[in-house]
Amino acid sequence: MSGPPGTALRLDQRYVQRVLADAGLHARHNLSQNFLADVDVLERILAEAMPRPGRGVLEIGPGLGFLTGGLLAGGAAVTAVELDRGLAAFVAAAYPDAMESGQLRLIQDDALDQDLVNLVPPPYDVVANLPYHITSPILHRMLGQAPRAERLVLMVQREVAERIAAAPGAMSYLSVFVQYHARARVAFRVPREAFEPAPKVESAVLVLEPYDTDDRLDAEAEDQLWRLVQAGFRERRKMLHNVLRRQLPIDAEQVEAALAKVGIAPDRRPQTMAVGEWIALSEALGPIPGGR
Repeated sequence: MSGPPGTALRLDQRYVQRVLADAGLHARHNLSQNFLADVDVLERILAEAMPRPGRGVLEIGPGLGFLTGGLLAGGAAVTAVELDRGLAAFVAAAYPDAMESGQLRLIQDDALDQDLVNLVPPPYDVVANLPYHITSPILHRMLGQAPRAERLVLMVQREVAERIAAAPGAMSYLSVFVQYHARARVAFRVPREAFEPAPKVESAVLVLEPYDTDDRLDAEAEDQLWRLVQAGFRERRKMLHNVLRRQLPIDAEQVEAALAKVGIAPDRRPQTMAVGEWIALSEALGPIPGGR
């Protein structure tokens, strides 16, 4: 694995500070930039990402390119999307041979403005260090349409990672959405001190493995499912039978009958519902008025 030109990779906060200073760069608070500064964490991320020769990898937010180097060293064909113009130029200069050969392709743009699922030919994987404020929209884009990645290894805020991978009892709309599309697990936590500058919160590496397309509902049934789940989580700590009749244009008798049909107690709270229970309830309710 190599670092920036003329350096050996040894990550710590002082080293990252020096690299930034030498390149005339700095962490931009408005872009939530925190650069990985712990080689052990880097190696653990690479172990989860499992780069291999010829494998397509979409990297969102390469930063200073240390993880990029590990992916390239594993033989992966990397497409990296970086919003910061200075960082994109730095990474391109760090790996000139990979740029020339086409093993590394750099896109200097906002990831939210890209057609992410079509940037890398399938099968492909995703590796990303996601700022908190774009985690949800990136997940919706990467999981909500095909062709989906086969594996996503994401550095996110620890609380967000734990919410996404939560068990029934601590579910949210986002956890239902993600777990409908993919197996989710928190691989490991990452302390604040693993970054330069250190963020205010801990991070975690989240691993997602999307299910086969055949395991999903058809488009109309999915639309109804998300309408139901969104309605439920508007009052996630309230009793389900009360929430649904208030949030959806259906009467109390229809709600009670559907809950009884699938064996869900009417006093259950939305946060206790597993993905399969939401699907069963959606089917039992039948078409919801006002939907597509």
